[in-house]
Amino acid sequence: MKKTLALLFTISGAVALAAGVLAIFNPGQLALGQNAWGVAIVGLIFFITGMGLLRSVQE
Repeated sequence: MKKTLALLFTISGAVALAAGVLAIFNPGQLALGQNAWGVAIVGLIFFITGMGLLRSVQE
């Protein structure tokens, strides 16, 4: 269960981080009019959280 959640956080964080960074450098490219910096920061938080969970899970 913990490993699945970690993978979900890592993948969704990477996608959000990539979308946010792309939207920062190409204004107006982010769907739904979200703030690009907010999406990038939330993506970074999710990515770091997922990586931390993956490190703590014993196989």
